[in-house]
Amino acid sequence: MTQFDAAHVEPGRAAHRYPDSGPLAVTKLSVGPYDNNVYVLADPLAGEALLVDAASDHERILEALGALWLVGVVTTHRHPDHSGALGEVLRATGAWSAAHPADAGELPVRPDRLLEDGATVTVGAAQVAVVHTPGHTPGSICLRLPSAHVLTGDALFPGGVGRTSGPDTFREALDSAERRLLSLPAETRISPGHGDDTWVGAELPQLEDWQARGW
Repeated sequence: MTQFDAAHVEPGRAAHRYPDSGPLAVTKLSVGPYDNNVYVLADPLAGEALLVDAASDHERILEALGALWLVGVVTTHRHPDHSGALGEVLRATGAWSAAHPADAGELPVRPDRLLEDGATVTVGAAQVAVVHTPGHTPGSICLRLPSAHVLTGDALFPGGVGRTSGPDTFREALDSAERRLLSLPAETRISPGHGDDTWVGAELPQLEDWQARGW
């Protein structure tokens, strides 16, 4: 893939709006001390939006929503840097919250919806598919968008899977990445929970190196 745009964002700096993102308008912004990526998925015709990871800085997140009606917030996994602004965003908008049941009990706000593998979330006229990718945490989930685009939380980054607690969870994370994410078409964009984007075709050839290094 030539001239790939890594969608680089920095905390407090300008958001990135993805061109040609299919039926959903996708915006990425970085917030907080851990450079967490927050994603706004919007159906402009319906005026609805879904938020992925209310990580930090609720005022900036609400500003990014503008006049859109926030229908829900999906949390990709239980680590607190991905849900620090969840309570404030929910109180300000009245949106529902959702997460995988394996991580639900560790979040600051009990989810209204539990998202198992294969579930779908509706935003306006579009649907987003839930992919369970355990390893980084037991309930880590990714979201496949209607376009060739997947939001991976901390399950997959450029250069490897997210941090794990030991050899067993590393193998689980690697298996999740190989079977559920790197099996997608090569042109599929990967947008992680921190840092820059990549694509499946760039990461798949590195799989054996990740296995060999053990992290």
